[in-house]
Amino acid sequence: MGCWHSRLEREEMISRCKARKRYMKQFVKARQAFSAAHSMYIRSLRNTGSALLQFATAETTLHHHHHNLNPSPSPPPRPSSPISSTNTTTSTTASSTVLPPPPPPPPPVPSSSSWNFWDPFMPTSGRSVDEEWEDTVPVTTAAVAPNVAGPPSLVTTTATTTTCSSELAMVVSTKSKDLVEIIQELDDYFLKAANAGSPLSLLLEVPVSNFTPHTSSGRDFGLGKSSSALLWTWGSSSAKWNAFGKLCEDPVGNNVGGLAVDENATHCSTVERLYAWEKKLYQEVKNAEQLKLEHEKKVAISRKLDMKNADYITTEKAKKEVEKLESKMMVALQAIETTSTEIIKLRESELYPQLLHLVKGLMSMWRSMYEFHQVQTHIVQQLKYLNCIPSTEPTTEIHRQSTLQLELEAQQWHLSFCNLMKAQRDYIQSLTGWLRLSLFQVGNNPVNKTKQDSAIYPFCEEWQLAVNNAPDKVASEGIKSFLTMIHAIVVQQAEEQKQKKRTESVFKDLEKKAGELRSLESKHGPYSKPEGETNKDPVREKRAKVETLRVKAADEKAKYEKSINVTRAMTMNNLQMGLPHVFQAMTGFANVCKQAFESVHNQAKSTEYLHNVKMILP
Repeated sequence: MGCWHSRLEREEMISRCKARKRYMKQFVKARQAFSAAHSMYIRSLRNTGSALLQFATAETTLHHHHHNLNPSPSPPPRPSSPISSTNTTTSTTASSTVLPPPPPPPPPVPSSSSWNFWDPFMPTSGRSVDEEWEDTVPVTTAAVAPNVAGPPSLVTTTATTTTCSSELAMVVSTKSKDLVEIIQELDDYFLKAANAGSPLSLLLEVPVSNFTPHTSSGRDFGLGKSSSALLWTWGSSSAKWNAFGKLCEDPVGNNVGGLAVDENATHCSTVERLYAWEKKLYQEVKNAEQLKLEHEKKVAISRKLDMKNADYITTEKAKKEVEKLESKMMVALQAIETTSTEIIKLRESELYPQLLHLVKGLMSMWRSMYEFHQVQTHIVQQLKYLNCIPSTEPTTEIHRQSTLQLELEAQQWHLSFCNLMKAQRDYIQSLTGWLRLSLFQVGNNPVNKTKQDSAIYPFCEEWQLAVNNAPDKVASEGIKSFLTMIHAIVVQQAEEQKQKKRTESVFKDLEKKAGELRSLESKHGPYSKPEGETNKDPVREKRAKVETLRVKAADEKAKYEKSINVTRAMTMNNLQMGLPHVFQAMTGFANVCKQAFESVHNQAKSTEYLHNVKMILP
């Protein structure tokens, strides 16, 4: 019996259907993981911006002098290392002189090289990137009117040539800014980047509870009044408008390959129904194969009876059993055909349009994130013009907690980014694996394949290629460098706290010994014995100990003050050196993703257009 069962499982059709069921089960889990990972990444963007702003606010309160922009045309010299440098930057002057805008990032990669990673740190020719940008993009500057929406104290500059895929609002200071004002602008664009992912959250059906915003006064998370839109389903035309605006017009309409699209289906329900049908198909194919083997066995018995000229009753009974099995086999094959047809219908009328919407959503999200991260790159460039008189104020407990919170949020940003990329890879990999097997029809009378039937597979292959070629390791390292920068500040603040405790301990000991000395002096006078006597003088010995402690206390105090200066200098240095790197990396990554998904989406539109033309032509 065991051998027969193993033979049954090894049958090609059963093995194929078992693999299809396994891939679809993985796809169900991958869709859930993709939805959760996307939600966590969007939340991490919001929380990182909020934590960074709290950190900057706590840091700024330690300074008695406002940060100002360096009036000199070139930025002041900076330490080479963002982690361990102890150099301090100083200002002897304050000025409200308007500086020229920070250097813009290089123009986006040409569309012909959408699969090549754009290195944000290397120019595309022998000349410098700033030189190239100035030659191709004339920039006009105009002050923002008071009633124009936008970050405070900004000047808008617009790229006017076709080399830039979209208008870029570059942040330029019109007055002296302190650290908090700069980080406030940075936080605004963290929120905008997070909001850019909200429409895709609707498509991925992220639960409403996962949209709980981070509490902070005056922070708009883009969903507030529109939270009812979270109840949107795939087919609602008004919901499509809410999710993507005019950009989300359905590129393929409500008819795919001649099959009407179910406008009330959700991606989750479609995937789960496909999994249910795949499980049913697997059982039906197993049943059909079992009937086939039993039929072959009965046919062989019937033939032997005929050859042996067995009695009529025995022979007829064997033939009846064969006919009964043939009838069951016909029913089983019809069930397989019905199930296969339902799977094809779901695949073409629901799943494929949903996947097209998802790619459109990914394209829109990364396009917006590219623009917002690009603006953030400009914002953090202002940090290098910041100079401040070194503060002698020690790190407060509030500031230490805000730094720990920032480190925690940076860890979550890094983790959620890595999880997002893994989840999307698992999602598209399990989907293409299932498609590779499901496009081979089962049964003796397979449903005739149309050209549209195969459109979903090359579409998903292109999607998989886009995800696999994404330079997420570079972006991940960029976020990790930001985390390392914050961790170094945490370590230095902890060292400052240790030095503070050592200093307090020595001063406490000094105060105690000095009190004992005063008590002895009040009892015995300045000296308890004449200076020439050889016996020990407790007053003189106590005074010597007090003087030793006084020197030690002064030394520990100096170390503590130096530790404070190191903390303040390291904090500013790490922000100046570390923040530009992370946003350059994220800008480059978002740019590659934007172009990759544009390519996938445009290819799908082209395929659909050709299909529609063929449907019209005789």
